[in-house]
Amino acid sequence: MTFLFRTAFRKQGLLIPVLNAVRGMSTGSSTPPFTTLSISRPADTITHVEFCRPEKRNAMNKAFWSEMVDCFNQIAEDSECRVVVFSGAGKLFTSGFDFMAVATDLLQPEGDDTARISWNFRQIIVKYQEAFSVIEKCPKPVIVAVHGACTGGGGMDLITACDIRLCTQDAWFQVKDVDFGLVADLGTLQRLPKVIGSRSLVNELTLTGRKMYADEAKSCGLVSRVFPDKETMMAGALEMAGEIASRSPVAVQGTKINLIFSRDHSVEDGLKHMASWNMSMLQTQDLMKSAQAAKEKKSPKDVVFSKF
Repeated sequence: MTFLFRTAFRKQGLLIPVLNAVRGMSTGSSTPPFTTLSISRPADTITHVEFCRPEKRNAMNKAFWSEMVDCFNQIAEDSECRVVVFSGAGKLFTSGFDFMAVATDLLQPEGDDTARISWNFRQIIVKYQEAFSVIEKCPKPVIVAVHGACTGGGGMDLITACDIRLCTQDAWFQVKDVDFGLVADLGTLQRLPKVIGSRSLVNELTLTGRKMYADEAKSCGLVSRVFPDKETMMAGALEMAGEIASRSPVAVQGTKINLIFSRDHSVEDGLKHMASWNMSMLQTQDLMKSAQAAKEKKSPKDVVFSKF
């Protein structure tokens, strides 16, 4: 599959083989035991996770929050999977919270007094936060591919927890929580400043709730690539996933873990963590295999790495 992607893009300049593979990825229906997500394998080492509530604009209902945690915990333990691509079925990526579906949790938390209501409310918030934090905790890199809208409570929280963000030219992004009388509490306020780097722009987006379109998202670093349409974006996402999956899983997963650690710690702490990490991980056979391939002028795709 990866070879076909590379051939279509680099040798012939033809998108047909790739686009046919992409068209076969989107089912628009859930994968048991999930009701909000569809899981597929476009290649042996790549897992595709897809929002599959297109009729509801991929809004996040009550089941979504626990299914995300279950899904990514399973992916984390899947020795076959090396990279994840996350996308949305239908006309847009996600409209965010399905407020009608989660209204009971948000508006009528259980409890006999203020302390108990507050305690239970906090547990609900923490549960919802984990649905996106689990993406960061998963050692497999996650590429998110956004088309149309990424808005409402939850959209930006999700994509800022992903490792690589791609979008279509018609995509737009919005931190809409202030319009609902809420403070964004699922990760946007914590991750977005570290993603785009401009505190002023973060403040503007979160305080005004305005839309950010694809070109601005690219210029500020929210996304790394913009594609003309969804099909070519998904083909690009799979091409990128294939490149990552062809590398040593020990190196790839270790890189993700240490990037996230260093983001949240000082340079000194990051270096200490790296030294402790590599004192064992450098003893992998993957290092010798990669070095031998380089010596023989072979591509990393020619190396067979063990499951990890």
